[in-house]
Amino acid sequence: MRIRATVAALSGALALSALTVPAAQADGPSFREEAAAFAASHGAPAARSAFGAAAVGDLDVSFSDFKIAKTVKVGTTNKVSTTVTYKIKHGAGVDTKSEDFATGPYIYKGSYDAPVNLLLGDYAATCAATSSTTANCSGKIDIYPAYGELINSDAGTWKGGALALDYVTEKFADEGGLGSTLVQRYSRLTVNASPEPVKKGKTITVTGKLSRANWETGSYSGLPSGQSVALQFRTSGTSTYTNVKGVKTAAGGALKTTVTAATDGYFRFKYAGITSTAPVTAAGDFVDVR
Repeated sequence: MRIRATVAALSGALALSALTVPAAQADGPSFREEAAAFAASHGAPAARSAFGAAAVGDLDVSFSDFKIAKTVKVGTTNKVSTTVTYKIKHGAGVDTKSEDFATGPYIYKGSYDAPVNLLLGDYAATCAATSSTTANCSGKIDIYPAYGELINSDAGTWKGGALALDYVTEKFADEGGLGSTLVQRYSRLTVNASPEPVKKGKTITVTGKLSRANWETGSYSGLPSGQSVALQFRTSGTSTYTNVKGVKTAAGGALKTTVTAATDGYFRFKYAGITSTAPVTAAGDFVDVR
């Protein structure tokens, strides 16, 4: 079932995110579940989204130096995790080593005040103190495409933020707009060169298909026609592929072109990718030229 964070309140956004993934995926309450429970039980003090560009909350914690992978490639079934590192600065009264303190990163799609989707990690980040009021933290974003966390329009740029909770003082700190990443639909590419073997000077037909993850159906579907793909060739006994020609996809991601047989070697297709779709290179298909 698809659940999207379309509400503006902190409690609603966190609660929806927590409900997306079964609790069995984590050993005990996950960070996303704890954050949702905290926000729900404490009424989201600021009454605004947890996922925005400005710091909100009354816990004396601020975030900086947020680092995340440039791209996160997500298929249809396997869990995908990406590590995020960031720094926190906190007041002397905040005990980051306490079991009642938790912090973690998140990414969100859309605006700070009205995110259309958000993703957190199963577990809170771990932090190492660098002084009495600073620490370096590392946490993960965990994505479960098989549980409907994403729809196809979610592909593209997501912004990053971080959240901190203190269960004793009942305070929180949250800040968005700390970084960005591309969440892309994983892609597949096939190639077949025939006939094989083939006489020198004869025509070789190279076919294939370019497809990508469809997060809404849980399967792979062909890309729209007109996608640019490079046909490459590597002579047998060498290690370098060179471009032969550019090829455009037809309906359903189909690829087809012809070349003249010259020498033994491997043909492959290579796709550079687009904002929504990850790049991919097919494994080479050997042709015996006689």
